[in-house]
Amino acid sequence: MTDFTALRDRMVERQIGRRGIDAAEVLRAFREVPREEFVPESLREFAYEDGPLPIGAGQTISQPYIVALMIDAAGVKSGDRVLEVGAGSGYAAAVIGRIADKVFAIERHEALARSAAERIDRLGYKNVSIICADGTQGLPNEAPFDAILVAAGGDKVPEPLKRQLAVGGRLVVPVGSESVQSLLCVTRTGPESWREQDLGGVRFVPLIGAHGRWEEGTRAATNHRPARELSLSECIAESAEPLPAIDDPAFAAAFDRFADRRVVMLGEASHGTYEFYAARAAITKRLVEEHGFTIVAAEADWPDAAVLDRHIRHQHPRAGAPRPFRRFPTWMWRNSVIAGLMHDLHAANRGRPSGEMAGFYGLDIYNMAGSIAAVLAYLDEHDPEAAAIARERYGCLTPWQAEPSTYGRAALNKGYAECERQVVDECRDLLERALHEDGEMFGAAMNARLVASAERYYRVMYYGGAESWNLRDSHMADTLMHLLEHRGRESKAVVWAHNSHIGDARATEMGRVRGEHNIGQLVRERLGEEVALIGFGTHTGTVTAAADWDSDHETKHVLPSRGDSYERVLHDSGVPRFLLDLRREKHQALTKRLSEPLLERFIGVIYRPETERWSHYSHAILSEQFDALVWFDETRALPPLVAHESHEGDAETYPFGL
Repeated sequence: MTDFTALRDRMVERQIGRRGIDAAEVLRAFREVPREEFVPESLREFAYEDGPLPIGAGQTISQPYIVALMIDAAGVKSGDRVLEVGAGSGYAAAVIGRIADKVFAIERHEALARSAAERIDRLGYKNVSIICADGTQGLPNEAPFDAILVAAGGDKVPEPLKRQLAVGGRLVVPVGSESVQSLLCVTRTGPESWREQDLGGVRFVPLIGAHGRWEEGTRAATNHRPARELSLSECIAESAEPLPAIDDPAFAAAFDRFADRRVVMLGEASHGTYEFYAARAAITKRLVEEHGFTIVAAEADWPDAAVLDRHIRHQHPRAGAPRPFRRFPTWMWRNSVIAGLMHDLHAANRGRPSGEMAGFYGLDIYNMAGSIAAVLAYLDEHDPEAAAIARERYGCLTPWQAEPSTYGRAALNKGYAECERQVVDECRDLLERALHEDGEMFGAAMNARLVASAERYYRVMYYGGAESWNLRDSHMADTLMHLLEHRGRESKAVVWAHNSHIGDARATEMGRVRGEHNIGQLVRERLGEEVALIGFGTHTGTVTAAADWDSDHETKHVLPSRGDSYERVLHDSGVPRFLLDLRREKHQALTKRLSEPLLERFIGVIYRPETERWSHYSHAILSEQFDALVWFDETRALPPLVAHESHEGDAETYPFGL
């Protein structure tokens, strides 16, 4: 049976307290209100996760931290009269009611308002009133209010709400576009004066009403367009460059325009789509064979990729080395397309000097146990004394190598902080020696870097927020830059990673709302026009994915894209397979049209069609996210080489799966 009280306490401590909300009355209120009572029965197990949840009628219950931030910013205190606009399920109103004297909460959806009122009554919150009305007009008969909180985003602050504030009162409201807004705190400083403070980026559902983004059934005049203007899909159809079949040499040749870049990043909208893999393999083969690219870097573990790297460089396998890519999700790298690419790279390297051979490298952070083994194996062979020192330093990690996520729990206790210093010392020692030695020392040094990063990753992931994601992508970006430096001034790299990693995070909810960065953003910041970010997308078809983390892969049907998504706009162009070059001068008008945020689909190793909107869609600005997009309207599942997943020695990468 789920212990909701324990989950609630953990939510308050980690999601709210550790993010800087320390007002005792706010923390107490969140501990008192059972959030599981305010979400649908089917979602109760997720009630205390760090994010919003659907509650029906296209509305959501906000992320707990955002509710706490708004209450804290509004300065709600005992004795206050408070107005909330956008009551939803009534959760925020209930929390506010544990602090304030009287709470009026307005919800425009009658069904939600009715169920929220029943819930509030059942839980005995007598000082909270739920009202079905247009929240943008406020409640003039109950004004003035000491605080007003608005849980929906408009393009401006509603004037009636400003005027219903008491002097000294605060209004907290999201303002901006339909998808990305700034959370404003408006303080009434006098009868006709107000002061605004920007609290940062957020995303809320649209504020609908007479003083909102638009009135019921109508759009604001600023959104009207001439009736004969081409639709966005028609503009895409005019600008799209149709592509031949992937096995046609002309397919890969279409990407020669990016061959002068130092780094070409190739994305994917899922980790299990055949066309994404086959297209990237064809492009990679051409960049290596025709344009001098010598680095193929992937969202894969360094030690596993090193096994394939030895093969394509015509080196004998290391004695006793384990088979690579044996842990979930095996199909990402153990599939026929990767096997074919390794064969092609092996052939391309035949007869080349070792310094000019193409290499295959892993950028990712997860296989801590494998990296420790690789460092120790090298030192055992070349410097047994150093190996003994390294074993002593790594000793504090040993109990958790098979399940590194458990180390995160232990690392929160006093004493384990020393471990980070030890692995960083080991990393520094190897890196310093790598500056003076050639050959395999570089690989050992990179493994040491991975251990240091992984140790921090598995510790910080338990604090929540963006830190663990940022550490992971910073590690990948730094690894790529080390590779470019190691391979020489003229080296060029092609990178394989998910769209969520290679599409500039500043153009997505990741960066604008959650404060996350990614490898695409970081490398673009360092190399500017020397990097090309190329995304991939599809409308429907099948995909290889799992239903849950660490379960067997399945062939799943990909739902047709939503009507409010980029994927639907691209599908409606009617062009089944194309390249859209967003940096071409003649496409500037289209690029401007694509600067309006829309939903974009992201499928990782887990695909849950039943909750697709909340599990797999996020807002983005396509023209800022990518330099180009490759589109396959209908795609098919990637065929794995292994029938079932291996669960031996799996490392914890959940919840990202991207």
